[in-house]
Amino acid sequence: MRIRLTDGHIRAIEAHGEATYPNEGAGFLLGHVADGAVVVADVLAVDNRREAEAQHNRYELSPQDFMRAEREAAQRDLSLVGIFHSHPDHPARPSQFDRDHALPNLSYLITSVVAGKAEGTHAWRLRDDRTSFDEDQLETIA
Repeated sequence: MRIRLTDGHIRAIEAHGEATYPNEGAGFLLGHVADGAVVVADVLAVDNRREAEAQHNRYELSPQDFMRAEREAAQRDLSLVGIFHSHPDHPARPSQFDRDHALPNLSYLITSVVAGKAEGTHAWRLRDDRTSFDEDQLETIA
């Protein structure tokens, strides 16, 4: 699947990862699905709710965070279409933890942040059988 978003969205996601380094940062992607593509309209950064000593390699979003994102999306006639998070000093590919906690039908954007600097963002989608992720194509739009 294609994930369509602006350079500004990518910059915001990567800036959040840099700001939360050396911990993982996270947030939501709001948008809609059109013509077989996820079209991101906005990104919503949130605090990592994981206990402080585990934030360097784990993130957690609370039920309240999900409710806030869903409410924000509904008010703007959008949907919650994905989640983004950073991997401090690790590649931008899903971990076993990511797979174990992924929700179906959402896009996952992961940013690798090395020594405090974002080094790339990749998009992923959990397979229906939950065995792994497939990489989605990021496509920047104006």
